[in-house]
Amino acid sequence: MTTKPVRVVGHRGAAGDAPENTLASFALAVKQGADAIELDVHPSKDGRLVVCHDTTVNRTTNGKGEIGQMTVEQLKKLDAGSWGGKAFAGERLPLLEDVFDLVPPRMEVNVEIKSDSPALRDALIGMLRERELFGRVFVSSFNHECLVRLKRAEPLVKIGLLYDTKPLRPAEAHGKYGVEPYSLHPHHKLVDRSFVEEAERLGLRVYPWTVNDEPRMRALVELGVSGIITDFPGKLRGLLDRL
Repeated sequence: MTTKPVRVVGHRGAAGDAPENTLASFALAVKQGADAIELDVHPSKDGRLVVCHDTTVNRTTNGKGEIGQMTVEQLKKLDAGSWGGKAFAGERLPLLEDVFDLVPPRMEVNVEIKSDSPALRDALIGMLRERELFGRVFVSSFNHECLVRLKRAEPLVKIGLLYDTKPLRPAEAHGKYGVEPYSLHPHHKLVDRSFVEEAERLGLRVYPWTVNDEPRMRALVELGVSGIITDFPGKLRGLLDRL
């Protein structure tokens, strides 16, 4: 049994049970007991933040094209759910604001960005300021320089460093970029007890990704991670309830 609460982070919502990055997926993550959701954003041609993992709509909708070359009006005509089954037919690509309107006010949102284009940076910072979301949103990226520039543009933004190769030790990550990260997001296979303990001493949260196997979930809980990013938030919630 762990004495430290572990947060359930729904990867692209509940992507194991619903089409990723749709309102249906985010609603299901809430229903399954997620504490937070993770999602990806790209700016549309008209400067709105569209929730989609890829830079194109090709894989997850019935359309084709670059998100950055399409207006919201064009994007909203696409079916983003049918590939997940008839029950999800008619799901649309959501805007980031749609997600905030959907999920409970208590819920944290991990926004992953792929770049820090001026359109993305300005739109994201503007939304966080307008809706006063700095307390419940953290922005992650594999491109750490993007995060540094975002943090310097708006110091209230919380940033999380994503890794898919051997990560910096927490002490290195804490001081390398001249800005303080909020969290570290290593691939789950890179996490061990010393990494978690070092991060904890520095006040850094550890959110490994993407963990769908229950034995590995249990092992990470025992290591004392801050939260686990998973396609199956219901499975992780069930495990935590049994511990």
